[in-house]
This record gives sequence, structure tokens and C-alpha cells, in this order.
Amino acid sequence: MKIALIIPTLNASENWQALVDGIHLQNLLPDQVLVIDSSSVDGTAALARAAGFRVIEIDRRSFNHGGTRQAAATRVPDADILIYMTQDAVPCVADSFRNLVSAFSDPAIGAAYGRQIPRPHASGIEAHARFFNYPPTSRVRSWASRSILGFKSIFFSNTFGAFRRSALMSIGGFSRQVNFGEDTLAVAHLHRAGWRTAYVADALVQHSHANSLIAEFRRYFEIGVFHQREHWLVDEFGSAGGEGRRFVLSELQYLLKHDPVEIPSALLRTLMKFAAYQAGRHESITARWFGSTSSAKFAKFSERRS
Repeated sequence: MKIALIIPTLNASENWQALVDGIHLQNLLPDQVLVIDSSSVDGTAALARAAGFRVIEIDRRSFNHGGTRQAAATRVPDADILIYMTQDAVPCVADSFRNLVSAFSDPAIGAAYGRQIPRPHASGIEAHARFFNYPPTSRVRSWASRSILGFKSIFFSNTFGAFRRSALMSIGGFSRQVNFGEDTLAVAHLHRAGWRTAYVADALVQHSHANSLIAEFRRYFEIGVFHQREHWLVDEFGSAGGEGRRFVLSELQYLLKHDPVEIPSALLRTLMKFAAYQAGRHESITARWFGSTSSAKFAKFSERRS
């Protein structure tokens, strides 16, 4: 079984050595590493080549979260398993890759993703998001899981996620039409087609962000736009509202115990996220209020390849 590791990058030099060290730490190394670099100006492409990785440079304006990852898959045609990572995720135990790939010993598994833990000195808000979304217990999900887990049944993350090539290509690959949620959309199609997906809790990477309010607004606006444009996901898997309420309650409980000074910020962010999500779900109204150009600016996601 041949394995390819695919990493989209943009000005990744700040975190580059930690990423390379994490890859070299692994007791199962990929057969090839492909870096898709969006015309970085900080020497990222040169650093990747120096590490022995294959590098393809693209125009920054052509980057698309779905389309670029699908194009990368076509560049490694001999790989049976495609591991996708982002430039700011660091494998932090020697068997992260091995444990993730082991999920594919089950021929019904079409995709698997690993557990993300917060970086050192993360704030309570930052740490809780990782603990909530990435619990210590592994789980397998399928089309039937939607009756119990609802929208959460198709949760996935390309920050550290792998796809069986045959499964991904059987659903047409990543959508080239979406610039957000390409992993969720692919998993939804996999479940509909009868494939199962795995969350592998012992495949660990360190990855978290201290997002600004503007970055949070952009992200939740994008989620709203994604759910509006791909409304069949909500129709078939259910609203994410219940999970959102559970997250807010869990966050408050966590912050009360670990970082109470962050509670006002968390409440403000909750209101802002809700407003941003609703603005995205009503994209056409937002465009009329602010003009199509302003609406597009709201929807423009961070240049960070994560």
C-alpha cells in the first residue's frame, strides 16, 4: 500500500522546521511528500525541496481548498492512501501516520482523520475547541450514523486526514466548486455511497489557533454560505444547531474551571459566530445590503492553508 503525503503551503517558513521534524519522527514514512505551494515569498518552496519533498508551485490566485487538493491527488497516481495535512499541523508522536493509516485495514473505510491537540500555552478558548471536537475515543461513522449524530456524523478535518484513493475517486474526488468544507462534502458523499469513515484518536497532531474576531467571523460566514449552497447536507444530515448549543455549554463549563477570565470573550465570540453564520446562510440578502463586492470580502477566507 503506497502512501502520499500532500501539504498545501503559503508562507510556511515560520512553522516549517517543526513540521519537517514531526514528519521525520514517524515510524511509518510516506512513499512521497508533495507540497503544493501558492507562490510563497518567504522561501517555503526552497525549504520543502531542501527537505527532499516534491514541490509544485501555483499562482496564489488559483488556490481553491477543494480544487487544489483534488489536483494534487492526480499528481500522485500511484498512491493508494492520500494523507492531507496543513502547514501548521505537527505530528507529535512517532506513530501518528501508522495509526491513521491502520484504519484502512478495514476495506469499508474510505477516509480517516486524526486527533488534534492544542499547542502549548493555548488559551482556554483555543484548547477547549480541540478537546471538544477531538475526544480521546476513536469512532467509526457511516450513513446510518446520521440518525444518532446528525450533522456531526460527517465531521472531518483535512488538517490531518487521509483518503483511500479508490473511495475518493469513486465519488468524483474533492469538489472543485467549493473553497470551504471540501472535506465535509467528500465525507457526506462517501457515506451516501456506502463507505465508512474513521476518527483515529491515537493519530495525534498538534494544531490550534488563537483566531481573531475577524478570522472567526470569516470562518462562520463561510460555514453559513457552505450550508446554504450545499443545503442538501442539512436536509439529509440535520442542522448543526444542536451541536452548537452543546459546544457553548461545554465551553462555559471548561472556562469556569480552567480559564474564567476568557468567559466574556467566549460569550462575545458566540454571538459573533451566530451572526456571521446567519449572514452566510442568507448570502443573497447580505449581498443586497452590503453590495456583492462587500459580501465577497466577508466570504474571503484567510490565506492560511489551514
